[in-house]
Parts: sequence; structure tokens; C-alpha cells
Amino acid sequence: MPKGSPELTNARKEEIVRACEELYKTKSFKEITLKDIANATSFTRTSIYNYFQTKEEIFLALLKREYEMWIDDLDRMTEENETLTKDEFADKLAHSLEKRAQLLKIMSMNHYDLESSSRLEQLTEFKTAYGGSLRAVMRCLEQYFPEMPITDKQHFLYTFFPFMFGIYPYTVVNEKQRTAMEKAGVNYVFMTIYEITFSCVRKLLD
Repeated sequence: MPKGSPELTNARKEEIVRACEELYKTKSFKEITLKDIANATSFTRTSIYNYFQTKEEIFLALLKREYEMWIDDLDRMTEENETLTKDEFADKLAHSLEKRAQLLKIMSMNHYDLESSSRLEQLTEFKTAYGGSLRAVMRCLEQYFPEMPITDKQHFLYTFFPFMFGIYPYTVVNEKQRTAMEKAGVNYVFMTIYEITFSCVRKLLD
């Protein structure tokens, strides 16, 4: 790590992550290179290695940031709403993920490779954010459904979080995929991120 203030280090890491985020809007994970990311920043590819050793570490940092923003949304929800019905909670939780398409996209496509190709330090930082999201959802359940047994709350968490990995590929489908399913005779119901999340949350609460 180069010498400098923690503020400067964090600012440069954030610039790299933002560049990666912009590239990911138009390119696939495989298409994006460290050279591409460097070209979208104010410094060189060699300088990137002072902060991230692999492309996967940059994407993992982006995923970590997405989790942190989701946690902020969940905490804001509990602060602004003292009580919620099951329908209201499902609605607000679904809307919170509707805003985090980037999180869902990375989760569904590259999550395992990101963790496998990142150093322990970066992976630990990410797992801290991931653990924070588990606790944030648990806080929601404790606030809005205090009568729910702890075993049911745990069941909600360990069903909902794995479910999140499938939201993006089930809701974002290109024309080739649509055509292939039609030709294969697959009776597929297309749903939005909000619709599929709301449906899952309501079933888990029942």
C-alpha cells in the first residue's frame, strides 16, 4: 500500500470502484480488464496494484459497497416506520432490492470467483458488510414481527439470502433467452425484481 493519508487511500480506491461500476453497465465481467479500469481513472494500471491485486478484488469492493448501501436503506426503513404489516414489510423490502440491481447482478454472475480470487483481507472486509446485511434484516424482523419465533426468523434469513442469488437471472432476460424459452416450450412467467421479491417475502412470512 502506498504512503498517504487514509482519506487519500480511500478516495483512490473509491475512484477505482466507481470506474469498474461504470464499465459494468455496458460490459460483462469477462470483458472488463484492469487496463480498462485504469483508463477510466486518473492514474495508471500499475498504480491500481497498490490498492487491488486482481479485477476480482475490485468487483468484490463494489459488491461490498452495494451491501453497505442496502444496509443503510434497511436501517432507514426501521427508523421511519415503527410498525409494518406483512404486506407493507414485503413491499418495502422488495423496493429496497429493486434499487440494488447492481448487487443482484454481481451476486448471480460472479460471486464465487470474486471470493476465490481475493486476498483474505479484502474478503474479510466484504464478509463484514455481508454479515451486516444479515443483521439488518434480522433487526427488521425483530421490530416488525416480535412474536415470530427465533427459529422462524433464522429460517427467513437462510431462505431469503440464498434466494437473492437467483433474482437477477430470473428477472433480467435478453431477447435470445426469451426466444430460446419460447422455442423450448418453457412456460415462463416474467417478473420484475420487485414482484419476485415481494412474492418470496410474503410466502416466508406466512
